[in-house]
Amino acid sequence: MNIIRYISRSVWVLSLVSLFSDITSEMLYPIMPLYLQSIGFSVLWIGILEGIAEAIAGLSQGYFGKASDLAGSRMPFVRLGYALTGISKPIIGIIKDPLLILLARAGDRFGKGIRTGARDAILSNETTYSHKGRVFGFHRSMNTTGAVIGLLIALTYMFYHPGDYQTLFIFSAIPALISVALTFFVSDDDIQIHKNKEEQSAFALLSYWKESSKEYKQVVFGLLLFTLFNASDFFLLLKMKQDGLDDVTIISIYIFYNLVYAVTALPLGIIADRIGLKAMLIIGLIAYAALYIGMAVLDGQTPFYLCFFAYGIFSAATEGISKAWISNVSHAHDLGTAFGTFLGLQSLFLMLASILAGMMWSVIGAENTFLIVGCITLILIIYFLTLKKPGHVVLAFDNPDPLED
Repeated sequence: MNIIRYISRSVWVLSLVSLFSDITSEMLYPIMPLYLQSIGFSVLWIGILEGIAEAIAGLSQGYFGKASDLAGSRMPFVRLGYALTGISKPIIGIIKDPLLILLARAGDRFGKGIRTGARDAILSNETTYSHKGRVFGFHRSMNTTGAVIGLLIALTYMFYHPGDYQTLFIFSAIPALISVALTFFVSDDDIQIHKNKEEQSAFALLSYWKESSKEYKQVVFGLLLFTLFNASDFFLLLKMKQDGLDDVTIISIYIFYNLVYAVTALPLGIIADRIGLKAMLIIGLIAYAALYIGMAVLDGQTPFYLCFFAYGIFSAATEGISKAWISNVSHAHDLGTAFGTFLGLQSLFLMLASILAGMMWSVIGAENTFLIVGCITLILIIYFLTLKKPGHVVLAFDNPDPLED
């Protein structure tokens, strides 16, 4: 089967946009907690910072996802979001004032909030029900390929200039500008848009949960429960730092994780289309439990590689798959709202997760924190096992195959 046949031009371009954006993000992500610690941030305050940032991202995703549905326009939101993120990231490494760092990090996440609902709606509308897994998997694969490139840049630079975090922040502006430029190669005329013709305020987002399908509520409820125990990756990086690994080794392991993610995202998406999105999500959660239990009980460089292999499988089996599942139980005309509502709620849980992890780390230690998270994940798998096979919300204007119009 020709996989490329199911990838439209718009999906290709948006995947390249994500690739360059993630080069910027991952040049900085593994050094961010190390940089924050170097200027005086405690683990608890890093957790609070990340929690607030993710809350801003998610709540804005809800608002702007709905706004893109009301406007019947996606790309202006995509362009503005990537531009704001590209501007905000370098600033974090230039300033050292905690409040200004919080504002810059919030600007970065606000940019993500503006673009994500609109972008994911485009990806969903550019394919069919039976091919959602591979399209979202392809996008995640390209995104994570960018992450690998960004991490390799960070690794090379830190090898020759250990501890010089600020220069990387400045260099990160280059791929960010390329990412923004690529968004102008897609216009709303090029993509499938189901305009929401209802006259309503964007605050109607608050009522979407009541209007959504039963299947939507079930899957989102389970994902939110899991999110409460899915704290920032910063804690994984700090755990390796605590166990004595140097910056170069930490970044190397994080590169390995992203390589696993990039290589397996598309194949697992294809498999998910065959065995079911639910089955693939459960496989991912099993890998996540293995990651956290392993981080709690194992020690040394090689075990960390094994744990982050499991983490790569988890990300590939859940990130795009969960969005594909949500899109298949949502109406085509309000996909931005469906994604935005989920991501908005998820952001609140991510905020609580990061703060909770920081508090638990401070009180009971890293090992006990990781062990508890792993065991709770195993319990949550039972919930997903009880759900019926995902259905599909079919409307008269659902496009049977946008690539064959």
